[in-house]
Amino acid sequence: MWLIIFTLVVGILVYYLFLRENPRSIPEGFGWWGEGDPLEEEEEDESVKPFKLEVSEEMIQDLYNRLDNTRFTPPLEGSCFHYGFNSTHLRTVVSYWRKDYDWRKQVALLNSYPHFKTRIEGIQVHFVHVKPDVLPPNRAVRPLMLIHGWPGSFYEFYKMTSLLKDPDSHNLDKHQNLAFEMVCPSIPGYGFSEAPHKQGFDKIAAARIFHKLMQRLGYERFYIQGGDWGAAIATNMAQMIPEKVLGIHLNFFPLTKLKLQMLPSLFLGPYVPSLFGFTQTDVERMYPFMRNIHKLLKESGYMHIQGTKPDTLGCALNDSPVGLAAYILEKFSSWTNMAFQDLDDGGLLSKFSLDELLTNVMIYWVSGSITSSMRMYKESLGVKAMNGIDGKIPVYVPTGLAAFPNEVLHVPLTWAKQKYKRIVSYSYMSQGGHFAALEEPELLAEDLIRFIQFVEKNG
Repeated sequence: MWLIIFTLVVGILVYYLFLRENPRSIPEGFGWWGEGDPLEEEEEDESVKPFKLEVSEEMIQDLYNRLDNTRFTPPLEGSCFHYGFNSTHLRTVVSYWRKDYDWRKQVALLNSYPHFKTRIEGIQVHFVHVKPDVLPPNRAVRPLMLIHGWPGSFYEFYKMTSLLKDPDSHNLDKHQNLAFEMVCPSIPGYGFSEAPHKQGFDKIAAARIFHKLMQRLGYERFYIQGGDWGAAIATNMAQMIPEKVLGIHLNFFPLTKLKLQMLPSLFLGPYVPSLFGFTQTDVERMYPFMRNIHKLLKESGYMHIQGTKPDTLGCALNDSPVGLAAYILEKFSSWTNMAFQDLDDGGLLSKFSLDELLTNVMIYWVSGSITSSMRMYKESLGVKAMNGIDGKIPVYVPTGLAAFPNEVLHVPLTWAKQKYKRIVSYSYMSQGGHFAALEEPELLAEDLIRFIQFVEKNG
C-alpha cells in the first residue's frame, strides 16, 4: 500500500514539474472599460491628441483650505517612522507644501515634455512621448516604453528620459550608436489616464492596452523597462505578444509562486550557497530569511487592504491631501531604505527633494486617481493571481534584471530563471531601492543601455 501511495505521489510530482503542458502565450482578447455598452473595435476613435496640464486657481485654493484645516495626531515618543509617517515631520512637509511649494512651476516642468491622450478600449490613455531633440548621424532609433508602478506615476521617469534622449551628453552611450524614442504611459486609473468603469481591469488588461498604444504610434517592435506594477505589466506584454517585444528590463521581479524545488534552498542556502546557485551577495541580501519574511509582512499590510477594500480607504485619501501625502510618502521612505524607519524624518530628503515628492502626490491629488490606482491590487492579486494564466507561462524574450540592494524582496538569478528563460544580464546594483528611476536614474539608465546594447549585438 505504501509503495502504491509513494508511486502516485512521485508520479504526480513528475507530471506537475516536468510533463504538464502550459500555454505558450497570453491570449490578446478584447476588453471594454468605458461607460455603457462597448463599441465595435473598428468604431473607436483612434486619434492621438496633444494634452496639456492646466493649473486651476480654484483647485489651488481648495488645496490650501484643506491643508490649513488639517487635524494632526501627535506621534508616540521616539516612534520615528515605525508606526507609519511621523506626524511631527508631516507638519514640516505640510508647511512647505502650503508656503513654498509652487505647483505652477512644477506644471511648467511637466509640460516641458510632450503629453498626449488616445482612446483605447473605451478609456482615455495618457502618455508622454519623448524623442531626441537632434538625432546624430548613424544613430539607430529604438522605441522604449517606460512603465511606472504604485504609488508612483509617469513623473518617476522624468530624470531618466532626460538622460536617455541624449545619452552622449551624459556619457551613457560610449560604445553603441543608439538613440531612444520613449513612450511613458500612465497606467489606466493612474494620474491622467482615465479610470476603467468596469470591474476586472488587471495588469493583463493594461498589457494589452499598452501593446495597442505602441501599435497605434507605429512601433512594430520595442523595448520595455518597468518596476513594481510596471515590471508585472512588462512581463505580461512579453508573454502576450513576444514577437513585438525586443526585450524587457526590470528593476522589480518577484516570483508569483515559490516552486517546490526551490524550498531546500531557503533552509540550506546560507550553508552551501553554491549548491543552489547563490552568490555571496545573494546570501547577504536574503538571510536571515525569517528576518526578511518578517520585514515583508510588515510592509505588505497596504497590499491586503488594497487587494480587498480599496474604495473604503480611497474615500479618506481622496478627501484629505495630507492623508494622501502621508500614505504615499511613507512608502517612499520605507521602500527606499527600510533603515529610514529609524529616523525622525523617514530619510526622505536623503534621496529626494520635497518638490519631487509633492509633485508625485499632486498628480494623484489633482486627478483624483488614488482610489482607482489601488483597485489594480484587487483585480490582480489573491487567488486570481495564483491561478492566473500568466503564472503558467515563462518569458522567452531577452530579459535584463537590475537587483537594487534596498528592494524589499531580493530574488536571486537562479530563482528568476524559473520565470525568465532568456536572462542576458543580471546586475547587483550598488545602491538604491524600490523607486530606482527617481532615486538612481543614472544607475538605472546605464544598466538599461548595457542590456539593450547586448541584445542589439547578440540578438
